[in-house]
Amino acid sequence: MGKHFDDAVGKGKEAFGKATGDQGTEAEGKVDQAKGQAKDAADKAKEKAEELKGRAGEAAESATERIKGAFDR
Repeated sequence: MGKHFDDAVGKGKEAFGKATGDQGTEAEGKVDQAKGQAKDAADKAKEKAEELKGRAGEAAESATERIKGAFDR
């Protein structure tokens, strides 16, 4: 399930559980919402890792060019 779907279903379950006094359904709703939040956090971490990977590659290329330039003198 997608992160937005988990969150929406979770909110619905939590509200239904509260309205009916069913603590189990309410708890399931909170778990579903937490799953959605965890998926969102994982996606953001993955995006940040990809960004940092790209920046590290650029820095390595720049350092390599500077070293080559130092030996060309």
